[in-house]
Amino acid sequence: MATGAAAHDVTEGDAGYIQEIWGVHLVPFLYLGAKHMVTGYDHILFLAGVVFFLYRMKEVWLYVSLFALGHSTTMLLGVWFGWGVNSYIVDAVIGLSVVYKALDNLGAYQRWFGVQPDTRAATLIFGFVHGTGLASKILAYRIAPDGLLPNLLAFNAGVEIGQLMALAVILIVMGFWRRAPNFMAQAYTANVVMMSMGFILMGYQITGYFVA
Repeated sequence: MATGAAAHDVTEGDAGYIQEIWGVHLVPFLYLGAKHMVTGYDHILFLAGVVFFLYRMKEVWLYVSLFALGHSTTMLLGVWFGWGVNSYIVDAVIGLSVVYKALDNLGAYQRWFGVQPDTRAATLIFGFVHGTGLASKILAYRIAPDGLLPNLLAFNAGVEIGQLMALAVILIVMGFWRRAPNFMAQAYTANVVMMSMGFILMGYQITGYFVA
């Protein structure tokens, strides 16, 4: 039985807080943004997939920056201009982004089609999708127009702080894991699991769309 799209959801208590406050509240929105990122398993799954085979910090920062640029742009613009998208649909596409990245890590596109998609462009595009999902959820809670821009900027700054926290944990774990002699064999299994989780997210959201 499918319920609300949980990956991009705002908890009931946080939603009530968002609906009740009026004016500029930078610190609370900074906290809410960071909380959303570190508890958003779809974000973390995609981020883990992006950095899975990146060994140089220069490349890590490039791809993470592209992802941040994408989801920051659509989150801010989406809320500011009221560009809402059905949450089930956008979260299903976010599940697809996890599937896409896992298949990319497995080298599936080169084997199947003989081509390698532009991973930088894909990271940016899926960043746009992730931001749209978050914007749709924020819009559903009718955030007060008074102080909207500074609150959104604070929320977005919190999201980036949360992303850096999640990234630090991922890189530390990956750093130790890559030293294992059987890392490549385990990496294959890990990406198959990641792909399966993406399909589960997609199925959950698609089912929710039709049930709702």
